[in-house]
Amino acid sequence: MGSVRPYIHGHLDVWELVSEVFDAVLIERHEFSPTSFHIEAQIGDSVLVLETGDPPSPDGFPGSIYVYVPDVDAAYQRAIRLGVESLAEPVDKPYDERQAGFKDSFGNLWWISTFVGK
Repeated sequence: MGSVRPYIHGHLDVWELVSEVFDAVLIERHEFSPTSFHIEAQIGDSVLVLETGDPPSPDGFPGSIYVYVPDVDAAYQRAIRLGVESLAEPVDKPYDERQAGFKDSFGNLWWISTFVGK
């Protein structure tokens, strides 16, 4: 499960984003109210903690998350279909990765990448 767990705040749609774009597996979901949830989700060998709500917690603030995915182009297109704001379309980087970025409805910055090197 890893030693570091990013703690991400957002609107209720952040779970849909994480689930659809990263094929996340739900580990835990606790309902505080019909519009407020604590969710733990696994992506590969890592776990994210999501504090979701409409409105989001006033104590939360946007973060920046870097996620490795098997196919950055496909993940980016799934995110775009969900209505995120594009920060960078997929592009090959000089450090042997293909990378893209987007911003979710709460302002979290998501950088996604696929290692394409040897």
